Amino acid sequence: MTLARSIAQRIRAVTGMDKVPLHEPDLTGNELAYVSDCIQTGWVSSVGGYVDRFERELAAFTGAGHAVVVSNGTSGLQVALRLVGVTTGDEVLIPALTFIATANAVSHCGATPHFVDSGRLTLGMDPEALASWLTNVAERRSSGSFNRRTGRRLAAIVPMHTFGHPVDMPSLLTIAAAWGIPVVEDAAESLGSMLEGRHVGTFGRCAVLSFNGNKILTTGGGGAILTNDPDLARRAKHLTTTAKIPHPWAFWHDEIGFNYRMPNINAAIGCAQLERMDEFIACKRALTERYLEAFRDLLEVEVFVERHGTRSNYWLQTLILAPSVADQRDDILKETNAAGQMTRPVWEPISALPIYAHAERAPLPVTEDLARRIINIPSSPKLAMAM
Repeated sequence: MTLARSIAQRIRAVTGMDKVPLHEPDLTGNELAYVSDCIQTGWVSSVGGYVDRFERELAAFTGAGHAVVVSNGTSGLQVALRLVGVTTGDEVLIPALTFIATANAVSHCGATPHFVDSGRLTLGMDPEALASWLTNVAERRSSGSFNRRTGRRLAAIVPMHTFGHPVDMPSLLTIAAAWGIPVVEDAAESLGSMLEGRHVGTFGRCAVLSFNGNKILTTGGGGAILTNDPDLARRAKHLTTTAKIPHPWAFWHDEIGFNYRMPNINAAIGCAQLERMDEFIACKRALTERYLEAFRDLLEVEVFVERHGTRSNYWLQTLILAPSVADQRDDILKETNAAGQMTRPVWEPISALPIYAHAERAPLPVTEDLARRIINIPSSPKLAMAM
């Protein structure tokens, strides 16, 4: 039996279904009741009680001082970068192995992404690689840290918690402090993930969550900015609501803001989803155990699991192929998808995309290696509910 056929059969044995998407939402809680309440009361747009409630409950769930909900994760990251001072002409250090939104948010600020390598243990930004690269290309001045090769300011570091697995934030924060560079966490995939007993997204100056339809919690679309700084929270709310000065009737805007508000009807879905987060995470963890058992004797394949000191939400279940069979990745993708088991490769490294060919980059050996060996497999929490 080929490796591709063996993997397809093992995934089928775990899911128990002939056709399985990569990730789909479960909307069988109070979603319908809360959305109906919005419709019946007429509060369906960007103002309403569910927006305030969702922000309060997100802050409580994550332990963040403040949460500001927005239209999507990309817009949230753009605003978060602006909050820490990123502006036109700057460079922002991001992993090359991330979803395109991380780089696009940098570009929307008029800045340029600067790619660094990932680590094998976390799949996210590697502190040792970052420290080595900064020593090689950066210099500290009174006005900040700058790239000696381009002359541009290094305005932020954006680690991303890949597939819900926390990166080494303490080490990254130490490096960032030494260079005087603020940290914005891209926690888009990581609601519910913990590092040393603390929720990810609460380590940097601010962080961003995503509630896209394929995330562990969805509002259909949407996202949130997290921060422990009350001044940043107030400014985030101001910027994302068109920078309008509060007034009973007057329209006065004191700067160029954004219409990035989350509608009340979407926030209502989020409130219902958040009520079930413990259940969703428990199902994700149970599904991980099923996959570990299914692949235990297949030596060419590793099921990626959380490292010591972390608690992953296991947003996407991840297989890592042995280097000796990496050339079979596309055959595996073809076989599994043909069998109705939706699988996907990891993102193409952003550094390889022509649209970012001009961007600065460190050596990326781990990124390039992982990109040819990672396969995501069906990960919906309802797969464990049906067990």
